[in-house]
Amino acid sequence: MGKNTLMKRCIRAYCEKKGDDKWAILLDQLVGNVGLIFTSGDLAAVRDEVVKFKVGAPARVGLVAPNDVTVPAGNTGLDPSSTSFFQALNIPTKINRGTVEIVTDVALIKAGDKVGGSEATLLAKLGIRPFSYGLVVRQVIDGGAIYDPKVLDITDADLLKNAGDAIAQVAALSLETGVATPASVPHSLINGYKNLLAIAVETEFSFALADKVKEYLANPSAFASAAPAAGGGGGGGKEDKKEDKKKEEEEEEEGDDDMGFSLFD
Repeated sequence: MGKNTLMKRCIRAYCEKKGDDKWAILLDQLVGNVGLIFTSGDLAAVRDEVVKFKVGAPARVGLVAPNDVTVPAGNTGLDPSSTSFFQALNIPTKINRGTVEIVTDVALIKAGDKVGGSEATLLAKLGIRPFSYGLVVRQVIDGGAIYDPKVLDITDADLLKNAGDAIAQVAALSLETGVATPASVPHSLINGYKNLLAIAVETEFSFALADKVKEYLANPSAFASAAPAAGGGGGGGKEDKKEDKKKEEEEEEEGDDDMGFSLFD
C-alpha cells in the first residue's frame, strides 16, 4: 500500500533494472485507493482470506447507504428524553422501566438513500454501526494477463461440466454430418455394434456376442434364476406354503428380467 505515484515509480524502476516488462501491466491499474498483493499461493484462497475481514462503519450524514438498515425491536437503554428522535422517524416506542423500548422492527434506511441527520444521530445513540468496509479484489493478474475476480469462483467441477457439454455437442455434430472425430468414434462403434447385432438376430450370420443374444431369444427360461430349494421341516402351515410360493413366483419374474450376461462380455 502507498501513494500511487510512488508505487508506479517503484514498478518502473524494477522493470528497467530487470529488463522485464511483465509487471508494467500494473501501472494502468493503480488508479484510486488501491493496493497490490503479491502471492505465489492459490489465488482463490488468498481472495477469500482478504475479503473476510470487514470493519464496522457508522452511518454518517450524507453518506449513500450501501445496504438496508433496520432498527431491531427491544429495549434501547435510552432515557425517555430521547423519545423525540423516535417520533421524528415515526418509530413506535413505549416507556418500559424508565427506558425507551422499540415496539417492532423498523426499516430505517433503504439501500441507495442518503443518511439523514436524525437517522445518523439515532444509530449513534443506539451504538449501531450498520455499514462495513474492507478490501475488495478488483483485478487478478497472472502471467501478464488481467482477469475478472469472478474467474476465482470457477471450480474443477464447473470445468469438467463445460468440457463434457462441449464434447457432447462435438459428438452430435460429427454424427449428424458423418465426419469422424475422437468425440464421435465411441458412439459410432456402439451404433455399428447394434446394427451388426440386429442383422445377426434376423439372419443366420452370427458372432460370439450375438450367440448369447440368440440363445436367450430361443430359450429365455434357461437364463431364469433357479428357484431355491423348499425349506425342510413339517411344522409349517398353509400360510407358510403360500408365502414360499409367492417368493418363488417373485424370483422367477426377476430371473426373466435378467438375461444373465452382458452384451459386452
